[in-house]
Amino acid sequence: MIKLGLQSLSYKDAFAAGRMDVDRFLDHAAELRLDGVDLHVRHLDRTDDESLERLRLRSLRLGLPIGYLGVSNDFGRQGEELEAQIRRVQEWVDVAVRLRVPMVRVFGAWVRGGATEEEVWPRLVAASRRVTAYARERRVLLGLQNHNHGCIPATGAQTLRLLDAVDDPYFTHILDTGQYRGSPGASGAGGIADPEHDLYESIRASAPRAVHVRAKIYRIASGREEWLDYPRILAILRDVGFNGWMSIVYEGQEAEPEEAAVPRAVRYLRALLREFDL
Repeated sequence: MIKLGLQSLSYKDAFAAGRMDVDRFLDHAAELRLDGVDLHVRHLDRTDDESLERLRLRSLRLGLPIGYLGVSNDFGRQGEELEAQIRRVQEWVDVAVRLRVPMVRVFGAWVRGGATEEEVWPRLVAASRRVTAYARERRVLLGLQNHNHGCIPATGAQTLRLLDAVDDPYFTHILDTGQYRGSPGASGAGGIADPEHDLYESIRASAPRAVHVRAKIYRIASGREEWLDYPRILAILRDVGFNGWMSIVYEGQEAEPEEAAVPRAVRYLRALLREFDL
């Protein structure tokens, strides 16, 4: 059975305004009767041992395991900037060990300055192998999240290519339903998908390798997600036998406040998961 969680970035406005902190986020997830949470590292303002242990015990008491820590890295950089990105991931792997979180989310590489994707690819692979070796020694998984907006991997084929190039069981896949090319949120315009790319074929391609799904929500005021076809997505996940975590990631703050949208998203996805017997 798929476990339904909530990513802390769903309340990015509330965190930024001081209405939300990690403790309140955990309480809110418990009130929504969710199965777990994922935390972006920007929301962990203290990483001393005492604070991490308090967080770990609080999440356990609330019955909310932490699925992963989300790190925003860029392995497309060069020289000392790239080394700093590698150290950043390694540092958060160490935090995950202390917090006893099983996985750290990582990105791939941004393509900048007139470079081509193929020019960036070798250093992306090399950096991914280095951080994976570090994580493996500490028994922490790295979850590669697909991403667009100038980042690779941005298609299902690229995701598989990178997973195969690193070729390590500790380098696995977090599938984001809204971040492949073709997405009406990541590469379209105002909810209209980019016709040059097939979002759902990318999801279908990488879904067999996914251990975690980020369920992106863009427009939910009607009670159902308007920009992404979740019945189609859940059919794909059912077909590949996915039985991991699904985390809600709300990104429609400009259209509807988080406090109204997130509970609706929980109800919507809970109902669909029951309908698809997932």
